[in-house]
Amino acid sequence: MHRIFRIALTGALVIGAAACGDDNEPVAAGPQRIISLSPTHTEVLFALGADDAVIAIDEQSNFPAAALDKQHDLSGFEPNVEAIAALKPDLVIIADDSKDLTGQLAKLGIEVWVGLPPQSFDDAYAQIEQLGAATGRIAQAAELVLQMQTDIAATVAGVTAPADSLSYYHELDPTFYSVTSTTFIGQVYGLFGLVNIADGVQEGNDYPQLSAEYIVSTSPDLVFLADTKCCGESADTVAGRPGWDAITAVAEGRVAVIDDDIASRWGPRLVDFVKAVAVAIAAVPVGG
Repeated sequence: MHRIFRIALTGALVIGAAACGDDNEPVAAGPQRIISLSPTHTEVLFALGADDAVIAIDEQSNFPAAALDKQHDLSGFEPNVEAIAALKPDLVIIADDSKDLTGQLAKLGIEVWVGLPPQSFDDAYAQIEQLGAATGRIAQAAELVLQMQTDIAATVAGVTAPADSLSYYHELDPTFYSVTSTTFIGQVYGLFGLVNIADGVQEGNDYPQLSAEYIVSTSPDLVFLADTKCCGESADTVAGRPGWDAITAVAEGRVAVIDDDIASRWGPRLVDFVKAVAVAIAAVPVGG
């Protein structure tokens, strides 16, 4: 934890120093051999223009297309210290340190930057700025955050929702795991004032498993599928589930397909997630 704090503090000091100079000048001491074991942060690195310094990414990092050339047999879930060290990185980026990769690599003199899943939009934006500082791209990070904020605000403002609040169900997998409004995903829907049918179902559990009977009985106005790539779900498969044809969203063709990756990452494509929700809402008649 002290090492992680030191890296974060260093980033903060770099931001402060850059504020006194030219924001367009990259930090001279930026890392030159970066390994990313986090799909979200791989996307951020490429959006910041730091891809030239990226020497390897994990097997789950699949966007943008240019990143595929840097895929290695590396895992963010089960990191292999020997394989990582063999690539001689000067910075390793992760989104989960449950395996104490920070401590293991510290013994080899390799720095680790940890960007845990955020709890809010502000957390996500701050993380992008911190990663920008850690990679010597402060101005680029600030520009990216501003563009994301601008695009999201414009998208939300451009939606005319029905007078009555719309209810929704967000599906994580075909066994009906979902999310509550307090999660980062839930906050995306909250931007539009949607009512989450998973709220309060399991007290203290932000990722409850609902039942098919409960979902059918609540008959949400909108259904969002975030299990299309992992599990092959679609509007057709949902319509074929017993009793689901009675759900308002299914009966009225309001089952929205959300790319699994976009719905589970908190980088630049968060804008695409927000836009996908806006499109689904726009399909609902303003009168009801």
